[in-house]
Amino acid sequence: MRRKTIGDQELALLQYIGENEPASVGEVAAGFGEARGLARSTVLTMMERLRSKGYLQRAQHQGVYRYQSTAQQQEVVSSAVGSFVEKTLQGSISPFVAWMSERAEVSDNELAELEALVSRLQSQRRED
Repeated sequence: MRRKTIGDQELALLQYIGENEPASVGEVAAGFGEARGLARSTVLTMMERLRSKGYLQRAQHQGVYRYQSTAQQQEVVSSAVGSFVEKTLQGSISPFVAWMSERAEVSDNELAELEALVSRLQSQRRED
């Protein structure tokens, strides 16, 4: 089953929880929400929305719900990127590649990852 898409703020929240799980609403509101000017109630609403979409689960520990992610970070990021490419770029990666070519701060590791990806894509194309 395909998960529902999430927005930028939800993705940032999910990544924060993934790095600090399991976490209570209070902990997330203090560590994530305050820096962004988000009220505790807003953080709770976002966390419950992510839970209803299947990205978070919660369990009660000593009377407090503690949340943790249900998906690997890479899966979530991959889904967000796919949604961005489909919705914003109408399925074309060319604008993204053009942006990458103009970006001055591409690290050696990022460049190596891109080269490996291109190599893999060329191999797959030859196999078809």
